[in-house]
Amino acid sequence: METQKDHHRLIFPSWAQDVSDCAAELCVSLSSGLSSAEVLRRREIHGWNELEKNPGQSTWSLVVDQFNDTLVRILLVAVVVSFALAWFDGDEGGEMSVTAFVEPLVIFLILIVNAVVGVWQESNAEKALQALKEIQSEHACVLRDHGTVIPNLPARELVPGDVVQLRVGDKVPADMRVVSLVSSTLRMEQGSLTGESFTVNKTNRKVDFDVDIQGKECMVFAGTTVVNGTCVCLVIQVGMNTEIGKVHSQIQEASQVEDDTPLKKKLNEFGEALTIIIGLICALVWSINVKYFFTWEIVQGWPTNFKFSFEKCTYYFEIAVALAVAAIPEGLPAVITTCLALGTRKMAQKNALVRKLPSVETLGCTTVICSDKTGTLTTNQMSVASLVAIGCQNDSLRTFKVEGTTYNPHDGMIKDFPKGKLDENLQMIAKIAAVCNDASIVHSGRQYLANGIPTEAALKVLVEKMGLLGGIDKLFTSADTLACSKFWSENAQRIGTLEFDRTRKSMGVIVKSKSGSNSLLVKGAVENLLERSTHLQLLDGSIVDLDKVSEKLILDTLHEMSSNTLRCLGFAYKNDLGDFATYDGEDHPAHKLLLDPCNYSSIESDLIFAGFAGLRDPPRDEVHKAIENCKAAGIRVLVITGDNKSTAESICHEIGIFEVDDDMSKKSFTGKEFMSSKDKKMLLRQPGGLLFSRAEPIHKQEIVKLLKEDGEVVAMTGDGVNDAPALKLADIGIAMGIAGTEVAKEASDMVLADDNFNTIVAAVGEGRSIYNNMKAFIRYMISSNIGEVASIFLTSALGIPESLIPVQLLWVNLVTDGPPATALGFNPPDTDVMKKPPRRSNDPLISTWILIRYLVIGFYVGIATVGVFVIWYTHNSFLGIDLSGDSHTLVTYSQLSNWDKCSSWDNGFNASSFTAGERIFSFDSDPCEYFKSGKVKATTLSLSVLVAIEMFNSLNALSEDGSLLTMPPWVNPWLMLAMSMSFGLHFLILYVPFLAQVFGIVPLSFNEWLLVLVVSFPVILIDEVLKFIGRRCRSSAYQRRVSVKQKKED
Repeated sequence: METQKDHHRLIFPSWAQDVSDCAAELCVSLSSGLSSAEVLRRREIHGWNELEKNPGQSTWSLVVDQFNDTLVRILLVAVVVSFALAWFDGDEGGEMSVTAFVEPLVIFLILIVNAVVGVWQESNAEKALQALKEIQSEHACVLRDHGTVIPNLPARELVPGDVVQLRVGDKVPADMRVVSLVSSTLRMEQGSLTGESFTVNKTNRKVDFDVDIQGKECMVFAGTTVVNGTCVCLVIQVGMNTEIGKVHSQIQEASQVEDDTPLKKKLNEFGEALTIIIGLICALVWSINVKYFFTWEIVQGWPTNFKFSFEKCTYYFEIAVALAVAAIPEGLPAVITTCLALGTRKMAQKNALVRKLPSVETLGCTTVICSDKTGTLTTNQMSVASLVAIGCQNDSLRTFKVEGTTYNPHDGMIKDFPKGKLDENLQMIAKIAAVCNDASIVHSGRQYLANGIPTEAALKVLVEKMGLLGGIDKLFTSADTLACSKFWSENAQRIGTLEFDRTRKSMGVIVKSKSGSNSLLVKGAVENLLERSTHLQLLDGSIVDLDKVSEKLILDTLHEMSSNTLRCLGFAYKNDLGDFATYDGEDHPAHKLLLDPCNYSSIESDLIFAGFAGLRDPPRDEVHKAIENCKAAGIRVLVITGDNKSTAESICHEIGIFEVDDDMSKKSFTGKEFMSSKDKKMLLRQPGGLLFSRAEPIHKQEIVKLLKEDGEVVAMTGDGVNDAPALKLADIGIAMGIAGTEVAKEASDMVLADDNFNTIVAAVGEGRSIYNNMKAFIRYMISSNIGEVASIFLTSALGIPESLIPVQLLWVNLVTDGPPATALGFNPPDTDVMKKPPRRSNDPLISTWILIRYLVIGFYVGIATVGVFVIWYTHNSFLGIDLSGDSHTLVTYSQLSNWDKCSSWDNGFNASSFTAGERIFSFDSDPCEYFKSGKVKATTLSLSVLVAIEMFNSLNALSEDGSLLTMPPWVNPWLMLAMSMSFGLHFLILYVPFLAQVFGIVPLSFNEWLLVLVVSFPVILIDEVLKFIGRRCRSSAYQRRVSVKQKKED
């Protein structure tokens, strides 16, 4: 029974119940509080008032996860096999054993670095939850044990039923029902939880059962802040059952379903395909050479005396390992990381701070941007857009357009305004706006920041733009940010305040002028002020009766401005104060009237109406153009906001999300309307922009989840605690750097330093450019690897000695290929990068035609590297280039392809010594060693040809289709520098004796370098021909489509 009752309490709708019903439900006396024994009993049931601590993944499991990748697993197998082979060969000693161990050690080092980086990134993933805990209150003022007040009780000790007092500046410790207001008003800053752009007023009156979180005006929520007022509250929910606790659970849930980025998926698919290809090639090489594993004798026509050669088996197994090393682009992860890191630097220069590297690439294929309104599409700085003053007669009004969208008093001016010649009516408006105001403006660096309520800060800016009477301005220095407001405050000293409340919807201040007379200045809702006004102040300061004609004129103007989403505030005053005519502070007899807010309406009666101002949170100037760019780029923009529907719709029309003739019933929905829709996915599939207003966290998550299920790549913006789960769930979570909470920033993939929607669009363009460049270097590296595989396969198929050893291939893949591949990331962006639709997430990295092209290139690389090896052994010269300078022995191709039978050749075999650099290679003791250690010069030529071809091939990768004649190498000077660096590194291992020994190579002569260049350069000519064919085929296909279209039209 107890459990069922407590479960009922968990879902008890306290916001829809009277205070007495809530106290009865929680079995507590509001005047005494809970007893200590009852607190302990309830804590057993509800637990501590804190968010759950999730243990997260262990470091070991994070390490294991880093190896859950196809390419990495292939490399792991290669490491194990290479170590084993090096170990078995170690008994032989000498140079080759050192070389054999270098390869597995280098690969293993790559895997370790990759794992460390991965674990570091993963370990930062839970910081969003930690940041969420930090916004919880630490202490609370609680009533317990027969009315005893505990001023600093640790907030984690609260239980449902506790009676808590809140004051200005307090952080709310739990979800609580407002019991009573000690002050006349209670205002809360809860935008971080609900998305509202204004502070909200709270009351103790119950509301409807089915209201959204913004409508729960009698509830205060954990993590929000008291901006104004004092109240007594009753704790309803604690810990994980609070609204912030639900956000915590949603973040945890969202973090469990993080998907791989589109590029990661492509690379995984590539790795799986590569595994199959490597397996097939290795099996083919094995089957081609299986004849060398066995020897037998033919006796009477039948094979007998079978012998298995373990040495041959091991040798061809080493070739299979070399194939694996050749096929895997070991440098690809490092180059991708480098390119993404460079991309983050470019984005940082555009105010987009990328927290997670893969987000750079994911941005490039974004199809939907879900954007908050306040602060992202708008400036999040309230500003006065229109000022209405009274004219010469009671039937005339003057309307002034106010420019500027920030808190900078110098940002814009008032059109057609008599600055320096303020009439009596404008002076009164300026005085009320300046003095009946608790806000201030602070100049910090290049920014002007508001302290206080944004609407009041905007009025202070208006006063500065209005200026003063001629000559008075000179009394103030340019350093006085609020000089005009200061002037009015000095001339009308505040001596009493009538705080704002929701009933009368106004605020008033009693002021004493320098002449000693008192007056009342009031600002508030225009309709309410008109109801309490009896007179009107005209332009010259004269007072006339407020008749029906002038009232209708003011209300018609008000409604017109309100329909344009302007929030209007009226200005009124009163000189005849009755009991307050001599009021001078708390000791005055009339002061007791100010202690009861019920008296405020009667005090603020018989007012003289002076005018009103229209305020708004204006759209950013650059947003309209950014929305147009999104449309041109095929990206849909969905606005998801906590603000009300009409305001959001107006902003969306203004910035171009909606067209004039759009049917709002199909484009604009509240969060509740969306959740109750029968077919949410069909609603989200509509072309063009959509608006979701009064949205709660769960609504945002549902929208993101459904979009992702439909195959969309979703970027989600947010700044509040309520946005964190959706940020975590989206493909790209984008937090606001200025207005964003730490929770939102930690849950995001990218942070906007300027909170600007335009920055998102610029980042998408940068992401597309980076992806195009990544495709360029991926194609380059893969084509190079195809060439290496072709080289080893041809070596094995032809039966000649191994032309390249694994450590040489590893050097080429990691070091020599690395700089050009990285430099391709600096290719200039296409001019139409944001005029193309987003690439589909299932678009292949390499198209069929590109694959054919690189198979052709790869086949040539194989022929060139093996060919130069054969040329050295079989020719004294090639194309007029003399190769006899080292005095090496020539053999026939037949001898070279049967080198393993050298010892059994008829008439024997003799090889003379030859020179390479300062070394002399002699084969007197074993001439057959000429095909083993003696192949060092031929191997060096093969390696040099491979390096040179890959440098030339990097020029081919500058453009997928464009000729080098239209896109010459110098469009990317970084590539030229990288090619020089790669050649420099190759020269380093050639001409430094220790490195040459490790890599099993020797220095080359001038003629040998000439041979390398002659054999390598044709790769450019071959790809130019293939690019030309591709362009012609595409042009023909386009012409055919145009022709078919014209025939259909005819």
